[in-house]
Amino acid sequence: MAILTMIGQLVLALSILVGLHEFGHFAFAKLFKIRVDKFYIFFDFLFPMPNVANFALLKKKIGETEYGIGWFPLGGYVQIHGMIDETQDASALAGPPQPDEFRGKPAWQRLLVMLGGIIMNVILGIIIFGAMTFHYGDTFLPASEARYGILPNGLGREIGFRTGDKIVKINGRPFDEFDDVYKPEVIMGDNSYYTVERNGQLEDIKIPKNFLDKFGKQSADSLLVRPRETFAVDRVTPGGNAAKAGLQVGDVITNVAGQPVQFFDELQAVLLANKDKTVPVQVQRGGQPLTLNIAVTSSGRIGFERKSTLQLGTRKYTLAESIPQGVSKAFGVIGLQARAFGKIFKGEASASESLGGPVEIAQQFGGTWDWQHFWGLAGGLSMVLAFMNLLPIPALDGGHVVFLLYEMILRRKPSDKFLEGAQRVGTVLILALMAYVIVFKQVMKLFH
Repeated sequence: MAILTMIGQLVLALSILVGLHEFGHFAFAKLFKIRVDKFYIFFDFLFPMPNVANFALLKKKIGETEYGIGWFPLGGYVQIHGMIDETQDASALAGPPQPDEFRGKPAWQRLLVMLGGIIMNVILGIIIFGAMTFHYGDTFLPASEARYGILPNGLGREIGFRTGDKIVKINGRPFDEFDDVYKPEVIMGDNSYYTVERNGQLEDIKIPKNFLDKFGKQSADSLLVRPRETFAVDRVTPGGNAAKAGLQVGDVITNVAGQPVQFFDELQAVLLANKDKTVPVQVQRGGQPLTLNIAVTSSGRIGFERKSTLQLGTRKYTLAESIPQGVSKAFGVIGLQARAFGKIFKGEASASESLGGPVEIAQQFGGTWDWQHFWGLAGGLSMVLAFMNLLPIPALDGGHVVFLLYEMILRRKPSDKFLEGAQRVGTVLILALMAYVIVFKQVMKLFH
């Protein structure tokens, strides 16, 4: 069921993003009275071969345009009359340009048609982030809540963090929100560092050059560091060892097997050291001490869920305040994409580790349906789609934009044969990348 939920969220998100992207091209084409032959979400052929496996799951012709949903779920397209793209080549454009053809329109109109999809994705991203900001606000953990210091994971320890360190500065500046520790501009910064207080002394912990690759390999629930916290019993597992011994909701565990316990990580360590044993557990209940004898399982558990003592803060926004916040968050995604590409080109991040396909995207949605998470990820993907389509690669919108700018600046249009050749080269590059990300990379993961 979890896998179906992942796939369902991925298909819904792609349908929305691709559909609105293609609508952007469609809307500008209609605005300039350019004929649109087809408008499809997903391909009704085996991309990039427009004459292979031609069938649609659903289609209907209205006026001069055929609207449909294709069977090949890796994109979508609008077939604009008189334009060289993946659906038609130069041989289909014999004869002089006609008034309702793409090639018969001024360069500035053609440029807006090509930018239409990118514009729609940017608008969608801003709307999603703005609406989420207005509806949910921003939930954050105040830095002051990490009063007992931090607990690093393996990667955190590798770069120099130690249990109990107190992060007092990021890049030399104090901070108010603990989530600033994970900000992408910090993680991907060229010379980022943390300042920690350890045993009364200040030390700087620098982020290494290859850190982005290692950080990207972590699971979503394995943060670099997290606040060290005290805890209380929030729920006792019915029929579990703790329930049998008499542990109750609200109890505060203070000692296990003769060792004082204040923090949850200390409790975990003591329980793991006493697997398959019955140990005395001292608790505080209603201000009174009580000792229970509880059996520890082979996995180092006794059967309860903890209640976090961390207090989250929420920042609310008016509708007027949410709009600039939405703009900032949306374009922040593009800024991060550009920075990530820069690290790849400089050799500070691996392209193979940084690039992901449908499997990785579906995994990001997760196996449960959470609308807040869904729309947050969809907003980010919309901005990523805008950024990727703006790359100056033939067959992408950005490639067409480059040729149109060339025409507008030099007053000379590239030949149809050149555009057709560039389209083929770009398509081969995109197919090679898709094959690597979707097929080869997944096979290698299974092999390893």
